[in-house]
Amino acid sequence: MTAMVHIHLVHRQHTDGNKTVEVKGDTVGRALADLIRQYPAMEKELFDKKGGLHGHIEIYLNAESAFPGELEKPVAPGDDIQIITFLAGG
Repeated sequence: MTAMVHIHLVHRQHTDGNKTVEVKGDTVGRALADLIRQYPAMEKELFDKKGGLHGHIEIYLNAESAFPGELEKPVAPGDDIQIITFLAGG
């Protein structure tokens, strides 16, 4: 089954500038694993050394927060996964 991952602007440098990437997977975690298979640099951007999502990353599934347990959320064909990155600055 395929879904679309919408890539945050700060991560597009790791996806050859693509705003969206088609992925396969029946959960958000498996879909992100397919994204990383296609664009390996995304792993370090999304996950910490223990395999959890970085604290500044939030995942939305079909425009709704997937928190908590976002990596286990089921994904259906045609679903949209958005990677949201919280930025700080001053």
